Amino acid sequence: MHTLFEPLQVGSLTLPNRILMAPLTRCRAEDGHIPGELMATYYSQRASAGLIIAEATMAMAGNSSFWHEPGIYSPAQIDGWHNVTDAVHAAGGRIFLQIWHGGRACHPLLNAGAQPVAPSAIAITGDEVHTPEGKQPYVLPRELHDDELPAIIAGFKQAAQNAQAAGFDGVEVHGANGYLLDEFLRDGANKRSGPYGGPLENRARLLLEVLAQVCEVWGSDRVGLRISPLNSYNSMIDSDPVGLVTWLAQRLNAFDLAYLHVMRGDFFQQQSGDVMTPVRTHYQGTLIGNMGYDAAEAAAAITDRKLDAVAFGGAFLANPDLPARIQAGAALNAANPATFYTPGAPGYTDYPALGG
Repeated sequence: MHTLFEPLQVGSLTLPNRILMAPLTRCRAEDGHIPGELMATYYSQRASAGLIIAEATMAMAGNSSFWHEPGIYSPAQIDGWHNVTDAVHAAGGRIFLQIWHGGRACHPLLNAGAQPVAPSAIAITGDEVHTPEGKQPYVLPRELHDDELPAIIAGFKQAAQNAQAAGFDGVEVHGANGYLLDEFLRDGANKRSGPYGGPLENRARLLLEVLAQVCEVWGSDRVGLRISPLNSYNSMIDSDPVGLVTWLAQRLNAFDLAYLHVMRGDFFQQQSGDVMTPVRTHYQGTLIGNMGYDAAEAAAAITDRKLDAVAFGGAFLANPDLPARIQAGAALNAANPATFYTPGAPGYTDYPALGG
């Protein structure tokens, strides 16, 4: 496992190991989408990660998809996140914020009655969203006009500035899992015409424009991107995921990002294929793999230079000291799905560390 514990240069940041914490929505923010002390405890417990990538966080108001997810658009949210970053840094850790727009996964009951927006008027099917009135079907989104997109790009830029004010070490742009930027990127959700629809270079335009503005704030060496070319979560599909990721890997080289974070599979097994090999072939920067890796496979992939690091989700959720457990060859705590999104400390900050 020694390759997991080799330092890694990620942009201008040196990571002490290659065991990263993937962004995990946990729905523990306080009223007003404000991170509280419980979130500070949770993240500081996991500060031994090479890098913590904090959960999907609303870049701008009115785009809630999870009811109790955090935001980064108000002074109170910035202050709350600053408590989190202070706690992580005090524990010796490093933390990026994942900035995000929920797109068509938002719901009127979570957003003062506002209809969600998307590249095209196509609703998510086969799932429901948690709301104050219980689980509800997703609603038909409104198709965004081209002249509305500059405000969304500006919202991401402001979120990046707010993340700086909150003391983060960098940001990850959320371009995955069927949220707004991914909806524009993949042709199953984007049926529009004009400069943001049709051929891949047009569908990728919004994502690339957001990246350019976020990099202007942080410098590209403190910006990462997460994508999920195969994942069918939130009713997503693409007619050519391998072609998409090959094109995007080549196009992203111009940005000189801190890293590219790729989810390699599909939660629901509707799409399959090898997207990691073409990314590694065409992308010249740091590559992070995610989805279903255990420590042995992660170490082998890094040794074979297929990846530079691996982001662990469920394993980090249930094991605050995951690097120490891997290094010791210790058993892992099992995650409890029943408490993934429930309020309070149970199933959140009460997973024991070794010897705990």
